[in-house]
Amino acid sequence: MRTGSTATFDRVRHRGPPGTGHSAAIAPEGELSDFDNILSFRQYVVISTATVHLAVYDTLADWEYGHAVARIRSGGSRESRDFSVATVGPTGEPVTTMGGVRILPDFALADLDPGTSAMLILPGAALWDTDPAALAPYARAAGAFLAAGVPVAAICGATAGLAREGLLDDRPHTSAVAEYLAATGYAGSAHYRDEPAVNAGGLITAGPTDPLAFAREIFAELELYGPEALDAWYRLHAFSDPDAYEVLMSS
Repeated sequence: MRTGSTATFDRVRHRGPPGTGHSAAIAPEGELSDFDNILSFRQYVVISTATVHLAVYDTLADWEYGHAVARIRSGGSRESRDFSVATVGPTGEPVTTMGGVRILPDFALADLDPGTSAMLILPGAALWDTDPAALAPYARAAGAFLAAGVPVAAICGATAGLAREGLLDDRPHTSAVAEYLAATGYAGSAHYRDEPAVNAGGLITAGPTDPLAFAREIFAELELYGPEALDAWYRLHAFSDPDAYEVLMSS
């Protein structure tokens, strides 16, 4: 590399293949000699990431998504691909969670495209019950994601939103209790499962007291961990199992 060169090669990002949620970072034109003994060809040409989209809105239930997005962003096993997390608000205006945390969304729901996403996560919120029409656009977005073959994960009140949209009528699912979803008048009660979390072909559902099981199903869907490491992650966080820590650290 030439003496005094700052090596400021700005990366140009663009959407990857449709439905992958990948964005590629490509170094600009320049002399390859500038990269000698610094970057491998693989590092120089392409860096791939996938974006998981987290829905955010007023009265958001803070405890329901934290385990999932923290691990998605920080990475799983050594073999898993890298993920970023982007927040999606009703508009670009700030929202305030149930715990009083103010979040400025990365972009608005109207700009969300399933073709640029690896998954849509819909946490619970009081608004799903007190003003379901306000969050109905998120349930419609979930339908578009599923139609495009992109996974959706919904917990607590968000499952009621999916029920109202008809997205649980023909799929195995869970929620807080069966009666909670039955109150929406949906037609899927025969498919209700009394389990902490359910993954039905890329549609993940869970109840409000099971954020760890919710995260576990999300990690499995994204292939963030292999089976042994995934089990260890759950045992560590759910039961403080010291043996699980050793398994997780070696994965």
